[in-house]
Amino acid sequence: MTKSDNLQHEEWRKEYEKIRKVAPEQDLKYNRSEIPIKPLYTVEDIAESEKSFPGQYPFTRGLYPTMYRGRGWSRRQLIGLDTPERFNQRQRELIRAGSNAVSIIFCNSFYRGYDADMVDSLLVGTCGTPINTMEDMRIAFDQIAIEDISVGLNDPIGFTGLAMLLVLAEERNIPYSKITGTSNQSDFISHYVANHMFYRISLEGSLRILLDHIEYTNKHVPNWNPVSIVGQHMQQAGATPAQALAFTISSGITYIEETLKRGLPIDSFAPRFTFFYDISISMFEETAKFRAGKRIWAKLLKERFGAQDPRSMRFKFHGQTSGADLTRQQPLNNIIRVTVQAIAGILGGAQSLHTDSYDEALGTPIEEAARIAINTQNILAEEAGLADVIDPLGGSYYMEKLTDQMEEKVWAYIHEIDEMGGMLEAVRTGYIQREIGESAEKHQRAIDNLERTVVGVNKYQIDESQDKRPPLTRVAPELVEKHLQRLENFKKNRDQSKVQKALEQIEIAAKDPSINIFEATIAAVKEGCTHGEIIHELREHLGFGHPNIV
Repeated sequence: MTKSDNLQHEEWRKEYEKIRKVAPEQDLKYNRSEIPIKPLYTVEDIAESEKSFPGQYPFTRGLYPTMYRGRGWSRRQLIGLDTPERFNQRQRELIRAGSNAVSIIFCNSFYRGYDADMVDSLLVGTCGTPINTMEDMRIAFDQIAIEDISVGLNDPIGFTGLAMLLVLAEERNIPYSKITGTSNQSDFISHYVANHMFYRISLEGSLRILLDHIEYTNKHVPNWNPVSIVGQHMQQAGATPAQALAFTISSGITYIEETLKRGLPIDSFAPRFTFFYDISISMFEETAKFRAGKRIWAKLLKERFGAQDPRSMRFKFHGQTSGADLTRQQPLNNIIRVTVQAIAGILGGAQSLHTDSYDEALGTPIEEAARIAINTQNILAEEAGLADVIDPLGGSYYMEKLTDQMEEKVWAYIHEIDEMGGMLEAVRTGYIQREIGESAEKHQRAIDNLERTVVGVNKYQIDESQDKRPPLTRVAPELVEKHLQRLENFKKNRDQSKVQKALEQIEIAAKDPSINIFEATIAAVKEGCTHGEIIHELREHLGFGHPNIV
């Protein structure tokens, strides 16, 4: 600062202290990651900040030179609805409304590893789309050009969803090289820690299946992202933004180390590693999280793993606005919450984005709410000018300092986890679970004590009778019955001897490390094996998943 600047700064400081009765440097607030927030930032706060241009190492200001000026983020709305027919209808409607990528949420029975006829029929389709067979997959993607649109499959270990998509591509004479998208739920560590319903198979078995999946897609499906490291689960479970970033990057370190043991060169697979993050309403903190994540990942890949290809160093991430921030009370307020969250993701440089519907705290979104959610992105992209400037908060004294502080906090966690022996050991001992649990408790206590405001919940409440909420919807029983009847007919009409032989090959592959499990899974789908049957075989021979509850 110049002498004049210093005088002005001191004058401001005195005026502030006169009004607030405390010196500015002592008048701190704390964000969700417990980073202290001062009332004012100046050029002195960013004197040591790292400086780079978009598309240049360490990519703080953007992964690509043009960012959204060259290509906008993918507007990828996660959809899981009733039955394959209803999913197909809604997805095609969203594509017409401006969605330029497909993402499917499967039924809870799918995530637990079962077919629809293995669970209570009341549960079928309540939280997503039941995809049990190739017939279901054909219906779900009817008239959707899978060779021209990126597909996000929320498809945990076993990857039966991608196996079905690849078989569908063969049926349509589409080469695997034309299939693009992501195995969105391939990160079994996040499931073990924070999303137990998705955790199907033992840690060791899950690692084996994931590595086979990486190896197969790396060779045969070159434009598919086999690894999506999920911070969303951890942050939804209570992790702070800094913790979610640190724990996912540590998981990424583990996945890279284990893949390298397979003999794959770092630059042959690292460009296809991606991340999936929750975006909370703490806007500046979330933007700083993503800017710091880009910098940390680039440094790790270059300095620790010796990557030479800049694509390996790119911290590619999908963002989803945080359902944990949405409220059942006064649900229309969630439209504003989602908008703020989406802005944070865009300012942070997301490659793809899902915006929640305002009624997701109540149940499966109604059509009007889903349309508002995608139009939130359309308005931000095409009316608000958010895509006009690359890294518009770059150079902000506050943002640059906050990015530095976020980076410092995340590195501290990464080093601590390294000293424990890596992420797998950290979750086995319960360290990660305890950290998340303590953060969740602290956040809830702040809400209960009115230290943190949640509009409509602990402040600005209204009479519940005046609280207009969209109607709760349930899957029509006749739709469920139709789906179950189709599944029954599918199982009856297939060649049972081929099914049995294919399942025996799954068993053989599970027992023999030289045989690729994912390749055997694709073969099983071709012979008519169902999702539940394949997962059952894998569980039988690789161990059932039992998370360590702390």
